[in-house]
Amino acid sequence: MSDLDQLTQSLARNLKRWRGERGFTLDVLAARAGVSRGMIIQIEQARTNPSVGTTVKLADALGVSITTLLDYEQGTQVRLVPASQAVRMWSTESGSSTTLLVGTDARGPVELWSWHLMPGEGSASDPHPEGTVELLHVTTGELTLTVDGADHLLPAGTSATFEAHVPHSYRNDGTEPTDLTMAVSIPPVHREGR
Repeated sequence: MSDLDQLTQSLARNLKRWRGERGFTLDVLAARAGVSRGMIIQIEQARTNPSVGTTVKLADALGVSITTLLDYEQGTQVRLVPASQAVRMWSTESGSSTTLLVGTDARGPVELWSWHLMPGEGSASDPHPEGTVELLHVTTGELTLTVDGADHLLPAGTSATFEAHVPHSYRNDGTEPTDLTMAVSIPPVHREGR
């Protein structure tokens, strides 16, 4: 089985599991995530590989980390994630990329990301659920962080935090590659009816 097949199977299994644990019907999850019922069915049947944006929306709606939806080895209290198992979420031909390094669902999901942005490239994010906080630290280069329409310039060595329930994006407007580490804290989601 290829890595992509394994990822598709894990996502199908974990999406069904977490939807069941939350007590969400297909229609409830579709409404919460802004993803069509048909797409959720296809994902749960491992018939499609959703986009990063769709996966993020589903994880946010379920109140779990993306790692939890994609993980095929849940279990021990200490979880080591070798570089070979970090999940490359997107990349471009010129070399930009984001990698989900590790995540946890303790007291609400927390994810740790590594970003590499080539000059002139960036990535936009839809608003996350109310209460979601992002923290980031620029290690090399210069990042333009746009939060709710306002640009913030972060040179290497600068850290930032913001509430991520508004539109936001990350851009490298400089001439050198930009590297940053980001942590995302998502509020827990409770079962429907509680």
